[in-house]
Amino acid sequence: MTNQRPYTEAIQRLRDVGLRPTRQRLALARLLFGTGDRHVTAEQLHGEAQDADLGVSLATVYNTLNQFTHAGLMREVVVEPGRSYFDTNTSDHHHFFVEGPSTLMDIPADSLSVHGLPDVPEGTSVDRIDVIVRVRPSRN
Repeated sequence: MTNQRPYTEAIQRLRDVGLRPTRQRLALARLLFGTGDRHVTAEQLHGEAQDADLGVSLATVYNTLNQFTHAGLMREVVVEPGRSYFDTNTSDHHHFFVEGPSTLMDIPADSLSVHGLPDVPEGTSVDRIDVIVRVRPSRN
């Protein structure tokens, strides 16, 4: 096993997608990608950054999440207008959104099939299909 500096993986991940590895991007990348796939809101990530004493503003967190999304490092999942989660799992998959506790959970792509899509507008093609299945805790 090689002994790498703590930020080596984050630096390479950012460079691979053409983003300059600034101090703030590196710190947020380590929070986002250091523990496996996850779903996070900007506010949650900002709270984690504050807990880690990173000194980044909420605006910086939003900007960084948007940069990471545009670079393909993550996906934005809009669960309702003005409410988004950022997903570090960029493979094809869908989601359960649990109302109440507001939790997003992955559904493997092969667990769901979509049939009967309408014809797409001329000059376009389907890029991907994102399905959000909304559930709520059962009442006993």
